[in-house]
Amino acid sequence: QVQLVESGGGLVQAGGSLRLSCAASGRTIRSYDMAWFRQAPGKERDFVAGISRSGTTSHAEAVKGRFTISSDAAKNTVYLQMNSLKPEDTAVYSCAARLGFLSSDYVRYDYWGQGTQVTVSS
Repeated sequence: QVQLVESGGGLVQAGGSLRLSCAASGRTIRSYDMAWFRQAPGKERDFVAGISRSGTTSHAEAVKGRFTISSDAAKNTVYLQMNSLKPEDTAVYSCAARLGFLSSDYVRYDYWGQGTQVTVSS
């Protein structure tokens, strides 16, 4: 099975940028459909972006044009580039992996990282 470790979170001012990384070990990310989810206090876990094994990407409407998911198979890492950050982007961001097909439903994902906090100040 795959193990996932996120990094890159932090505190940033509105309008700023961050790049999150999700480093995988145990198995290659080529075997999985990968996604980023986020959860703000008191809210449900939301799909942010995903990348399939074939390289097809999907982004939530709330982040389209601002966030970009990508992967580097050689580094076995998935990234989330976040630009033009807004206070409403504040959340714990988690990386997830599943076998089968890319899904925006978090219950379909089998493997999760521990999450990284992103805080955007106004």
